Amino acid sequence: MSFFLGVDAGGTKTEFVLGDEQKELARVRVGSIKRMRVSAEEAERNLHEAVQKLEAASGLKMSSVAHCRIGAAGNTVPLVTDWMEAHFPRVIGGGLSIVNDVEIALDAAFKGQRGVLVLAGTGSNVACRTKTGEVMTAGGWGPALADQGSGHLVGLQGLRRAFLALDEGRPTTMMQKALAHWKLNSIDELVAYGNQQPAPDFSKLTPLFVASAEEGDAVAQEVMEQGGRELSELVCLLIERMKNSEGWAAFEAPAVAVTGSVITHAKPIRRAMMQILAARYAGISFVEEPADPPSGALWGAREAGR
Repeated sequence: MSFFLGVDAGGTKTEFVLGDEQKELARVRVGSIKRMRVSAEEAERNLHEAVQKLEAASGLKMSSVAHCRIGAAGNTVPLVTDWMEAHFPRVIGGGLSIVNDVEIALDAAFKGQRGVLVLAGTGSNVACRTKTGEVMTAGGWGPALADQGSGHLVGLQGLRRAFLALDEGRPTTMMQKALAHWKLNSIDELVAYGNQQPAPDFSKLTPLFVASAEEGDAVAQEVMEQGGRELSELVCLLIERMKNSEGWAAFEAPAVAVTGSVITHAKPIRRAMMQILAARYAGISFVEEPADPPSGALWGAREAGR
């Protein structure tokens, strides 16, 4: 029997999934191993912790792994890949492949087939794979330049809309929820806090504003609709590029999947995005279960190790 390892190497955490040809055997989470984010010593310490946890959970030695596939943003950065290529073979057996984190997320949703994936957590990105295997992306240019429908932007836009509602005399619960979350006592304190440098983490407000929308707050609902609309625009851009790549004749609208904390849990944003896409593209379908990138990395490790 062969064993395979999938790794989702994020900036704050790393998730390892060990499996055989058919099923998942163990899953562990440790700190980041990305050298852009942590020192070499910390990355090595986190890798060894993961190996110890995997071996304890599975009863297997990681030297028995046939192939390991790592998905990491920054996979073209030598600082990241050189470290992984040097350190993984010391503690994990078999072959090693390093790809972009977008690829393992796509594989989680579509297992190498065509489709569109909306990734929206603290940041956002939209990616697709065509029927020829070409991967294309839209968005993902960071919080100052893009990140449509992300936790950061929804939180920031929600707070902006709350202040506009104050000027308009419209009621909204978002202002009070922001004050309570940051333990502030007045709007003046909120103004000072929101404008400080470095800026506060606006993404922390997003779950609160989603709750406002679900409670019937009209201003918050408008924020959610804006987030869904902005994500749908990125999806539309990719679908049109897919048309150009695959050919317009007999083109079929792809399936759309999602992953990330915001698009998974913020139902008003997801619902708004889906409504716009369904109205524009006949036959478009939506994958109900959110994609799990670590399982996509494991699937790719199995494929590479066959």
